[in-house]
Amino acid sequence: MRILGLDVGDRTIGIAVSDELGWTAQGVEVIRRSEWETDVQRIRELCEQYKVSLLVVGYPKNMDGTIGPRAEMAANFAKRLAAELDLPVKLWDERLTTVEAERMLVSADVSRAKRRKVIDKMAAVLILQNYLQAHSGKRDNNR
Repeated sequence: MRILGLDVGDRTIGIAVSDELGWTAQGVEVIRRSEWETDVQRIRELCEQYKVSLLVVGYPKNMDGTIGPRAEMAANFAKRLAAELDLPVKLWDERLTTVEAERMLVSADVSRAKRRKVIDKMAAVLILQNYLQAHSGKRDNNR
């Protein structure tokens, strides 16, 4: 069972996928947003390619835990995506994942230009990896 992680922004969607055992997340690509149908079609292709059974969408709550406009946008995106793909979609708290991704890339001495190209994919990896770690005991108990 593979899981697709998404970091949904206004201009891009970072994509990550889990390994088949659901232990690790790897970056796949960054989708440049255009029309809804085009974006969903690319996500559908990735779901088929990786045989995905669940999608995890980053849910950017405010630091105090409240829901702001960006979190509402992510929730609406997740709801539409679930209806389009007929797959379960979960929201996952992604507070500070982009900051963490930026910090990791800076410490790896990645140039500013390259960081801009991969930051959303890296944020998707962190969202998915955090989800996988939080659910690892549940998977182990289901074996």
